[in-house]
Amino acid sequence: MIDIRDTDYYREITFSRNSYVKKLLSWQNQHVIKVITGVRRAGKSVVLKTLCQELSKTVPSEQITFLNFEMLENEDLLEYHALHTALKSRLVSGKMNYILLDEIQLVNKFEKVIDSLFVSPNVDIYLTGSNADLLSSEIATLLSGRYVELHVHPFSFAEFQTAYKSHFPEQNLDIPSIYTKFITFGGFPYLHNIYEQNENIRDYISWLYSTIVLKDIQQRKKISDTVLLEKVVKFALVHTWNLLSPKKISDTFVSNGRKTAPLTIENCLNALCESFLFYKLNRYDVRGKETLKTLEKYYAVDMGLRFFMLGAKGGDEGHILENVVFIELKRRGYDLYVGKIDDMEIDFIAIKDGKTNYVQVSLSVRDEATLQRELKPFSSIKDSFPKILITMDNAPSAPALKNSCS
Repeated sequence: MIDIRDTDYYREITFSRNSYVKKLLSWQNQHVIKVITGVRRAGKSVVLKTLCQELSKTVPSEQITFLNFEMLENEDLLEYHALHTALKSRLVSGKMNYILLDEIQLVNKFEKVIDSLFVSPNVDIYLTGSNADLLSSEIATLLSGRYVELHVHPFSFAEFQTAYKSHFPEQNLDIPSIYTKFITFGGFPYLHNIYEQNENIRDYISWLYSTIVLKDIQQRKKISDTVLLEKVVKFALVHTWNLLSPKKISDTFVSNGRKTAPLTIENCLNALCESFLFYKLNRYDVRGKETLKTLEKYYAVDMGLRFFMLGAKGGDEGHILENVVFIELKRRGYDLYVGKIDDMEIDFIAIKDGKTNYVQVSLSVRDEATLQRELKPFSSIKDSFPKILITMDNAPSAPALKNSCS
């Protein structure tokens, strides 16, 4: 059993994710399981360790247990009976016990352990996991009504700015310059240690991509065709702006000389989304008030991965901006859809707390025809919810990102 404060594993966090930690603390001592999800290396462990730091300010050490199941010294606890016995032995009677378990999905049948511990009124449980198996339908049913999910993303643009400026305060870069670096390097938190070390950044992202593909997709979903999987990744990245379907992708591959069944493509897309490498966005018929079951969009979790896979040739700045806006809206807690109204499309229908925002994204609308094209769908919507156009036109001499949705 590892107590994080008794090992070198507990060390100063150089860049904490305070907004996530505050959210978790708002649920402290509430009888629900706190589940932290997100792509590998998005910062979930840092969030959990920072939470542990905060708890340790007021809670005695014997009431806090932290385990990272990727560490070799915890290998004997990957068997769920052994983990359950070890955790039960740590509980302090009559006191609140805080159990923080990192990458819990590596423990087979971990849900049985959590279900057993949850019945104790003096146990506060926090879990992290790097794929959707953590909340698969079966497990979600078992834990139904007893958990809240906090999804952790790589650095937002605002976080990237803070991290970059802390390393290079003398550069005094303007927002457009930092934005360019953001969509090139990406937002994975570790990279703030190696900003501007381009070869090291590329090596790190290469390792990260391989880890996600090998550990979270090929081994877990038994997809052995790495070449096909990479083709699907690249296709989704190139066609971020386009409505897709497994059949549409399959037909494209067949026309290019690779016979691939739609079901195989669907399995690849599902695996990419379950590893949080991509997010699927369904369509919503504004007039019919219903979610459509055909055609969807896929957005990448991070622009650094996109740049790694496509390089400069993938530098479609308008579609990159659309992807950035999608992730930012998702990070802010909006439920998102692609809007359909008649034969027109609205980039995002963003819903939160019962309120709807209609959002269009365009790199530039200085051309009058482009402006009218982007605004036309808004004129067909008769409700009074906000209609928002996000562009890079708000600086007179250089583009800057402005997001009006708050």
